[in-house]
Amino acid sequence: MGQKTHPIGFRLGYIKSWDSKWFAPKKDYAKTLHEDLKIKEYIRKRYKVAGIASIEIERIVDKIKVKIYAARPAIIIGRKGQEVEYLKRVIEKMVPGKEVIVSAGEVKVPERNAQLIAEDIALQIERRVSHRRAMKKAIDNALKAGAEGVKIQVKGRIGGAELARKEWFLVGRMPLQTLRADIDYGFATAKTKYGIISVKVWIFNGEVTPKDRKEEIKKNVERMLSEATKEEVS
Repeated sequence: MGQKTHPIGFRLGYIKSWDSKWFAPKKDYAKTLHEDLKIKEYIRKRYKVAGIASIEIERIVDKIKVKIYAARPAIIIGRKGQEVEYLKRVIEKMVPGKEVIVSAGEVKVPERNAQLIAEDIALQIERRVSHRRAMKKAIDNALKAGAEGVKIQVKGRIGGAELARKEWFLVGRMPLQTLRADIDYGFATAKTKYGIISVKVWIFNGEVTPKDRKEEIKKNVERMLSEATKEEVS
């Protein structure tokens, strides 16, 4: 029996951190969670061409900070920051009564970002490019960019076949059970004429010392607490 778990969720609090950083009472938890999901869904849909890798949402008292990491952040920023201002107004309507701060950051090495690779392969499959060619090219680019291991899996009616099947390639190391292993994971779907094809990508970026990562998480928590205290005082 397979004992599979999400590679990032498996490492949360050890070497990985959360994309949403906030605390809410039990009665407000569901509402806050759905607000986050709504914001992320809107951003991914509107700025699909920007190549969004991840969206971080941080809530401090009556303030919401939204940080978007993308391969092409200029699309999100817009001319003279007009697009960021528009996005800020849209989010303010989604979460009334909150101060919204929106910022965009660049993904320095998109060839090693699992989410961007998965979306790129899915787009190529939709354009009828050979799935094997797309997978092998992505693996080569990731290894050249410094990845220690790459695994890509495509599942569904590949090539319009009558029966659904699974194909995957693994090059290098992929220690999924090692908690200190820094593994990036991405998932995307290709909507073809003959059905939906799923694309999963795992990137192994070497091992991380938990002590260093815990220090970084501790500093972030302390920063959030100090900002929250300042807000309450003011």
